[in-house]
Amino acid sequence: MSTTTGTATAAEAPSPAPERLSWPPLIALSLGYFLVMLDVTVVTVAVPVIRGSVHAGASEMAWVVDGYSAVFGGLLLMGGGFGDRLGHRKVFLTGLGFFAVASVGCALATTPAALIASRLAQGAGGALLVPTSLALLTAAYPATAVRAKALGVWAGISGIAFAAGPLVGGLLVAGLDWRAAFWLNVPVALLGVWLTLRYVPAPAGRAGARGLDPLGQVLGIVAVLALAGMLNEAGAQGWTSPVVLGAGALGVLALALFVLAERRTETRGDAEKPPLLPMSLFRSPGFSSTAAVGILLNLGYYGMLYLSTLYLQNERGYDALGAGLALLPTVCMAVVAAPLSGRLTARYGPYVPMTAALLLGAAGFVGWLLAGPDTSYWLLLPALIATGLATPSTVPAATAAIVQAAPAQNAGVASAVFNVARQIGNSLGVALFASLTAGRQLVSGLHLSALIASAAFLAAALLALSSWRNAKARAAA
Repeated sequence: MSTTTGTATAAEAPSPAPERLSWPPLIALSLGYFLVMLDVTVVTVAVPVIRGSVHAGASEMAWVVDGYSAVFGGLLLMGGGFGDRLGHRKVFLTGLGFFAVASVGCALATTPAALIASRLAQGAGGALLVPTSLALLTAAYPATAVRAKALGVWAGISGIAFAAGPLVGGLLVAGLDWRAAFWLNVPVALLGVWLTLRYVPAPAGRAGARGLDPLGQVLGIVAVLALAGMLNEAGAQGWTSPVVLGAGALGVLALALFVLAERRTETRGDAEKPPLLPMSLFRSPGFSSTAAVGILLNLGYYGMLYLSTLYLQNERGYDALGAGLALLPTVCMAVVAAPLSGRLTARYGPYVPMTAALLLGAAGFVGWLLAGPDTSYWLLLPALIATGLATPSTVPAATAAIVQAAPAQNAGVASAVFNVARQIGNSLGVALFASLTAGRQLVSGLHLSALIASAAFLAAALLALSSWRNAKARAAA
């Protein structure tokens, strides 16, 4: 009798519906990342117009373009730490508001100093947005397969934004004014705030839980900003400049002190005062290798994106809008590649799509060896398509890999580490490739840079392949 009753009850109980991808939280969290990535490149093609409008010198314009990324990368760990300790939704909303106010400052700026200050403030807002948006996304989609799809969309939107920056900037410069690029951020940020308040839940039990490791924050910020400043100034002043060497020495010293301080804090084991970046994370399988993939990925792709913009404008005579349109295949490929990568990651795990995408990118960069003063655009199109497919396919898989490698309570810090790695790669790629074209013809420097970019992607693919084999060995043990 008892067995019969139990069977009937089980048959009558509705089976749980499979979890599906809910779009409103994903849209809310993706909007912030979209703004952050768009503003990395949106000003690139508008530099001549902005320079004339605010009467800025070459050095000042370098800070307008690169200062944003430097502050963004320098404060990412702090943003991730704030989210883990104070509550991810609270910090995410604060970052959205800060980014919107800073964008208004950029749009209203009439002097180089005001524009630079507002761009640096934008970078600080972005540093609060990115790691917390990923942590909120991870909490909103607990099922592994659904989370992988959400990560694909989230990362794909950011890839589209980054690649679309030159096109959006060119369209706004041609049709309206460079200030419109910053006014555009305000309604998008407000929409993100509304959607977040309505659809994104606040994880319970986080606020005020632990301390904030002020020593680690200061040392981490100094280290990343000094190293980013060294890379940014190297292209203009040369690698032997006292400013570059001094910034590099300061960065290395601060980084060494940061590692020592974080290791000491973690060893102490005080739950109320945890380290900003637990050094034990780098001993987690796949964590260090995925962070290295982030550096190599951005070094190759965004270094070449910078050079390709110079090539199209300076060598081929394209205007801002023409250069943006010529780079459109990157945007188109991101629309397809990132969601596909999310699905493949959900089915095969992160390392298979990551390895395949990086190998495709390594082959694509070789196509830039065809570039010359009169090369047909159609001969370069395969290179644009291949690298446009490879990069947004790698980001969702690598993001999933580094989040999986970290404990759940360190999701914000893990995402911050990956994005810091990418920003370091971005600064290194632009500085290195710019220096390679400074003392030679642009085309020859472009060819050498393409080979370096291909080698970087190949090395990243080997790291991903090694992590994949290690993961299979651990699963079989």
